[in-house]
Amino acid sequence: MSLKTERINAQILREVSLILQNEVRDRDLRLCTITAVETTNDLSISKIYVTFLGKNYNQEKGMEALERSKGFIRNLLAKKLKIRKCPELHFVLDTSLEYGNKIESIINSLHEKDN
Repeated sequence: MSLKTERINAQILREVSLILQNEVRDRDLRLCTITAVETTNDLSISKIYVTFLGKNYNQEKGMEALERSKGFIRNLLAKKLKIRKCPELHFVLDTSLEYGNKIESIINSLHEKDN
């Protein structure tokens, strides 16, 4: 990955986080957090990895809300990026946090059995 792509990834992560926090009014996106961004080398597509905080949160509903808001988010992002064409946004549910929590609970239960 080139330095330019890494810089664009960092800027997209920062700007989309701010857009979700300050501009998008959808209640289903209140607990949405951007965890990572991967943009293709030609800057045509950005995969934005998201997670939703809260154990009882309906993640499917959150992903649907992101899909509904995708055009609005891309429009605002295009105004903030200093590149010719704003990449197409693809939101992907990041399950690594859940996986990490599951592994941690397994390790904790093993430690409890040893004691």
